[in-house]
Amino acid sequence: MTLFKPATLGSLQLRNRVVMAPMTRSRAINNLPNDMMAQYYASRASAGLLITEGTSPSPNGLGYARIPGLFNDAQAQAWKLVTDAVHQGGGRIFVQLMHTGRVSHPANMPPGSKILAPASVPLEGKMWTDLEGMQPYPLAHAMTEKEVRGTIAEFIHSAELAVRAGFDGVELHAANGYLLEQFLNPITNQRTDDWGGADENRMRFVLEVAKGVAAKIGASRVGIRVSPYGNAQGLGAFEGIDEFYGELARRLSAMGLAYIHVVDHSGMGAPAVSAEVKRAIRAGFQGAYILSGNYSSETAEQDLAAGLGDMVAFGRPFIANPDLVRRMREQIPLAVPDQTKLYTPGPEGYIDYKGA
Repeated sequence: MTLFKPATLGSLQLRNRVVMAPMTRSRAINNLPNDMMAQYYASRASAGLLITEGTSPSPNGLGYARIPGLFNDAQAQAWKLVTDAVHQGGGRIFVQLMHTGRVSHPANMPPGSKILAPASVPLEGKMWTDLEGMQPYPLAHAMTEKEVRGTIAEFIHSAELAVRAGFDGVELHAANGYLLEQFLNPITNQRTDDWGGADENRMRFVLEVAKGVAAKIGASRVGIRVSPYGNAQGLGAFEGIDEFYGELARRLSAMGLAYIHVVDHSGMGAPAVSAEVKRAIRAGFQGAYILSGNYSSETAEQDLAAGLGDMVAFGRPFIANPDLVRRMREQIPLAVPDQTKLYTPGPEGYIDYKGA
């Protein structure tokens, strides 16, 4: 089966085409990786590529409770526990750099941090905080030019720390309604300067981050995740979206990035991602294309055989099945995760599944 054949990603040789998708698990006490997280990732190292949970490149991006950071030396050293464990198991691992932007609450963030966004656009709903329970989203601060430039620099510095921590590369999280996508989407990007308005201006922040990170650590170590048509965190489709993402893919491809990771959460109730935008991204991006969205081994094999992508990301199945690759290859029934323990701080529902 194609899914279990080796693949090349940039300068890396992968043992198969199975990717462990990034998933928030909220086990990083004080925003630091730990031994428990090292065990979690190492036990899943049979995947061709592991992508970590969203990891903030800035104190301002730590919007959720207990998510990890990668913006100082202590965090980089702590992450090395994880990368060493994965490499000892023969795996490859990228860190996903995720700045939450407006999807944040001060109770989850360190002193002196700010909730930043392209513009001050309200976000409906509530989020969990360990100190105060469920709380409404505060109104984000519209970023100044200095803050925009400073945040780009933070992504670049974080990528540099990622290499120091032993990661094989970084994935820029420009999906699911977080800061990078907040710049791409006109619902949240209501700026009237060079960072908003026309398509080219709304792409500018993402392209500047990608360019800076690629220049710092090498384009072959950089991937990006996008979610056209996604409705997470109050976003949604906009006029000209297919052409927009096709052009974005072409510009990212020109930088030589290793892969583009396209999210399709229609299997989880999100709007369907148009076949047109998938074709436009596939045609425009010359690196690897990672498929994502409610895949089984059978549907993954079908889409790989059809040339729709080069690798396939699996998320939820990896939670309760650390040995997912073996189970899919040998057609062993999959365990079901405990939904009540997805984001709790302890080992239960995290490293206590069979094979972990």
